[in-house]
Amino acid sequence: MSDTTVAKGKRKQRRGPFSRIALYFRQVIDELRKVVWPTRNELWTYFAVVVVFILAIMLFTGALDAIFDRLVMWAFA
Repeated sequence: MSDTTVAKGKRKQRRGPFSRIALYFRQVIDELRKVVWPTRNELWTYFAVVVVFILAIMLFTGALDAIFDRLVMWAFA
């Protein structure tokens, strides 16, 4: 392939800053139209799962903290 063929294939029209911003927002809106939004019941289910998971992690971390606290106090007391 010659250099002139490659150069012709890579040549694009330069857009101004405002047209690039407008293109960006048009593309964002097009992508948001493709999103499948959850129903209200699905949203509450997801919310409950996240809250239960966070509580479980908090309990696990608290238990580890208490165990290590006792071990350190026993070792240095």
